[in-house]
Amino acid sequence: MDLFDYQSEKITGSHRPLADRMRPRDLDEFIGQQHAVGPGSLIRNAIENDRIFSMILWGPPGTGKTTLARIMAARTQCHFVQFSAVLTGVKDIRAVIETARTQKKLHNRRTLLFVDEIHRFNKSQQDAFLHHVESGLITLIGATTENPSFEVISALLSRCRVITLERLIEDEIKTMIQRAIADPQRGLGDMGFSITQDAADHIAAISDGDGRAALNAVEIAAMDLVRSDSNRQPAEIGLEHVEKALQRKSFSYDKTGEEHYNLISAFHKSLRGSDPDAALYWLARMLAAGEDPFYIARRMVRFASEDIGNADARALAVSMDAMEAYRFLGSPEGDLNLAQAAVYLATAPKSNSVYIAWGRARKAIEETGSLPVPHHIRNAPTKLMKELNYGKGYRYAHDYKDAFAPQDHLPDALKDTLFYHPTDRGDEKIIKQRLDKWRELKKRKKNS
Repeated sequence: MDLFDYQSEKITGSHRPLADRMRPRDLDEFIGQQHAVGPGSLIRNAIENDRIFSMILWGPPGTGKTTLARIMAARTQCHFVQFSAVLTGVKDIRAVIETARTQKKLHNRRTLLFVDEIHRFNKSQQDAFLHHVESGLITLIGATTENPSFEVISALLSRCRVITLERLIEDEIKTMIQRAIADPQRGLGDMGFSITQDAADHIAAISDGDGRAALNAVEIAAMDLVRSDSNRQPAEIGLEHVEKALQRKSFSYDKTGEEHYNLISAFHKSLRGSDPDAALYWLARMLAAGEDPFYIARRMVRFASEDIGNADARALAVSMDAMEAYRFLGSPEGDLNLAQAAVYLATAPKSNSVYIAWGRARKAIEETGSLPVPHHIRNAPTKLMKELNYGKGYRYAHDYKDAFAPQDHLPDALKDTLFYHPTDRGDEKIIKQRLDKWRELKKRKKNS
């Protein structure tokens, strides 16, 4: 068998996928999630002391949920059972319970039950092993990409510890890629492959924190390179080849450099300019280039107050909802939530009145310092404070018509200063009418 045939068989034949072969065998090989598995962590202590507890591993795809469960099984004395909630019914659960009883009775072994995609179980399925988790007959490890607060019944959730796993950062993904390229036993190290920095960067960017997706991409690129290499020589996996194999183009983009700021500036100015088409384009450009979606979401939250404000107060809620929806769904499903928010912000009435008012208030503080609070709006919880006229003359707004009592609330040195000037756009038009009325009443009161 020549090199080409050997490479082709190893990549495409009966061998397990690269991502499966490269699963960490212990916590020392585990990449990322140090908050959960690092020295002194709850999980590491549980494994080292063989005291595994019931838990729900919650995190995006490819962050190590199944791997962690397998490490627990391999490093403890438990009897390990694994199944997927997609393919399992109550009958299968009952069979596991019977097996657990047998293991306990004959071998005095605990049963570690790993349920992948536990959020797919309905209430009756979750109820089927609730009592056995409670009694300690089985130790449950559930894995889910969905918020367990919504998908796991409260009775079961209360008996499990929720461990949150995070998307892998790009440096961790690249470490994983280099390890797979170099490993001669489980990876591609005995096949002579190498990978350029640009190619590794591109795979890390498009994997969206999913280690399994990254290794699958490496394997696809390697397989395609073997098939297309007419010289049948060990080859270097380059950026152009990765783009061809994965059909995902790499965009020139430095997340900390000029292009990063150029694109976010274009996005912000498109929103401000009420151009939803351009906003969608720049949003898509940033996401395609691997920009952090939460950075974009944070900028939209800021934009909602800076450029829309009270002209449409719902804009802030829409932005926050989009960010939470993305946190819940991840990519690519959550990309649409960001797009919806971008269109809403672009088409909302614009006002920077709150932004300007906030600047004026901060400038006044810089110029005047710590001015005393007027006596009539001071807190007066004690007799002494009341004797010092704290709270004297305060008018309780709800005792007056329209719940408005004309009185001053600013320090004397800033009396009658107006920081906020609402526009006639959007909902601020109503706010302006209301404020104009109140300010006129206050003016009349002073002149009477």
